Amino acid sequence: MKIRVLEVSEVNEYIKKVFLDDPILNSVKVRGEISNFKIHSSGHVYLTLKDNKSKIRCMIYRSDYNKDLELDNGSKIVADGYISNYVSDGSYQLYMKNVSLEGVGNLYLDFLKLKEKLDKEGLFSNYYKKPIPRFPKSIGVVTSETGAVIRDIINVISRRYPKVAIKLYPALVQGKDSVSSLIAGINFFNLEYPVDTIIIGRGGGSLEELWSFNDEDLARAIFASSIPVISAVGHETDFTICDFVSDERAPTPSAAAEIATPNLADLLREQDLMAKRMTNSINNRIILEKHRLRSSMDRFSQYADRYMLGDRYIALDMILDKIDSSFTKYIQNKREEMNLYGVKMSSLNPFSIFDRGYSIAEKEGRIVSTIRDIDQGDKLKINLKDGKLDCQVVDIEANDK
Repeated sequence: MKIRVLEVSEVNEYIKKVFLDDPILNSVKVRGEISNFKIHSSGHVYLTLKDNKSKIRCMIYRSDYNKDLELDNGSKIVADGYISNYVSDGSYQLYMKNVSLEGVGNLYLDFLKLKEKLDKEGLFSNYYKKPIPRFPKSIGVVTSETGAVIRDIINVISRRYPKVAIKLYPALVQGKDSVSSLIAGINFFNLEYPVDTIIIGRGGGSLEELWSFNDEDLARAIFASSIPVISAVGHETDFTICDFVSDERAPTPSAAAEIATPNLADLLREQDLMAKRMTNSINNRIILEKHRLRSSMDRFSQYADRYMLGDRYIALDMILDKIDSSFTKYIQNKREEMNLYGVKMSSLNPFSIFDRGYSIAEKEGRIVSTIRDIDQGDKLKINLKDGKLDCQVVDIEANDK
């Protein structure tokens, strides 16, 4: 059999046909790391895709290139496309049609697009950030009623600033109806149950599980809130659109509770420091004025007989004694006021009752104050001065009225 002699172009054309007719190479998905990345003046993109063993030349036509991906050398991607050869030089390459960053995919691209859009509209601007009240009377929490988030928030606030009232709006934090549920929580506190601060959040999770907090409608509801909002979504490394639009971002729910409240112990220390500063200031002023008056009296005494100032000298001495007595009484009154304030502040600490022989009962992380909140068989945690007891309710007996 005589073999026909082929031209080089014929060989390359045939190889191209083989590539295109192959069911695998005609529709292939390839993972790798980008190198030699270059955008041609024509708009087409040329690059090399490699792993630790091999590499392949690649091309993306201008019409298929997604600029939002921000591809560059070192980017790890997954690409859909087909393998074909370039007839002119016989080299083959991967023609990419759809490209996504590995481990990120389209959700992350949607996140970046929305983030850029809202940022351009000014929703993230510090100009619109509302200050968090230092001494709130009430705090609203929008989160799941069964998760660890609400327990952490209640525990931290009860320890730091027990006088504040906490109101939970039980919301869905993931799934089909979660966005509308979270928006309803924000609107509830703005329209029906006013509070000083709102905390919205959930525990950690994957990008998909946290996706409700990247919703545009929820972001706009938070921005429109007249009440300051603290976002506490996921862990410290998780960032959502809610974090950027909220008035304050907390890395964890516990941190959100700390941001929302002052520390009672710190307030008591500040009160004590203020009292000491006030006392020192008044004492220094008394010493200074006494010194000035004594100096004046010494000068006057030299001429008392000559100018018949003896009686006036005595009167001035009596005035000085009255001033000294008045300042002393003023300091004593201020000390009593500050001590009374300290007693009142200490009485707000729920754990001070331990020293008087009392205890605190908790049910599912919430402090129990009435038998109406307890059923027979419920498990309670009893807090004592030096520890905790896990107990179960055997019988319930109401007080005689």
